[in-house]
Amino acid sequence: MKEERKKIAILGCGWLGLPLAKSLLSKGYKVKGSTTSESKLEVLKNAGISPFQIQLEAHQIIGNIEDFLKETDVLVIDIPPGLRRETSTSNEMTFVNKIKTLIPFIEKSGVQKVIFVSSTSVYGDNFPIVEITEETKPNPDTESGKQLVIAETLLQSNPHFKTTVIRFGGLLGDDRHPVKFLAGRTNIENPEAPVNMIQREDCIGIIEKVLDFARNDNWEWNQTFNAVAPQHPTRKTYYHKKAENLNLPLPTFAENSESKGKIISSEKVETILGYSFQKEI
Repeated sequence: MKEERKKIAILGCGWLGLPLAKSLLSKGYKVKGSTTSESKLEVLKNAGISPFQIQLEAHQIIGNIEDFLKETDVLVIDIPPGLRRETSTSNEMTFVNKIKTLIPFIEKSGVQKVIFVSSTSVYGDNFPIVEITEETKPNPDTESGKQLVIAETLLQSNPHFKTTVIRFGGLLGDDRHPVKFLAGRTNIENPEAPVNMIQREDCIGIIEKVLDFARNDNWEWNQTFNAVAPQHPTRKTYYHKKAENLNLPLPTFAENSESKGKIISSEKVETILGYSFQKEI
């Protein structure tokens, strides 16, 4: 039985999906991975991943999605919404429609378990600042957050498969840090808002913990987890320190306004999954 649980398909082998796939391979999983770019197929193949070129669009899927999903025990969906606050795509529901287009293929494939990589952007910022848990009702204030909430509901309410949702905070990794975009900027809002970040290694560790539970038929799969490192310094403190560490010009903040924000609790990840965060932000 254990062997049967070892076939994973990762839809979206990007910044998080590719290192996740490599980590799973090292633990004995068989991994299929998808990319939208033909040039990256060789990268996946060389890593030992079974490569597929798949483009998920609002009303069609380009590529062999049937073979990609065939004989898969757990599907990991890791495709960012790619929506910016200022774009006027709300009526188009681009990301939601991509998920709607994908769902019938999951149903037909016989895949029983899905992990959906979501974001803590499903929770808007508040004043006064409050602690957020998985019991908190989402109140997104960005377009991507709004579409992620709908996509989560579509997947979790489907009777043909079960979906565990993982809402990651701001993603950090060796080559990726938001301070690079803030360095030298002035009049940045919400200086006293707490940061909610997570290192890529911890994202991978948490997904792997959920996959460990995939082997246990008694474990309730249709769950939602917030995943954010337990450190929550203020934006001002955090970004000043990071800018100094990287020898970047310090950002300056608007001091005269009340800070809106949120503190995301990861207690459920630590208690239910038994996960210990490995890397500080």
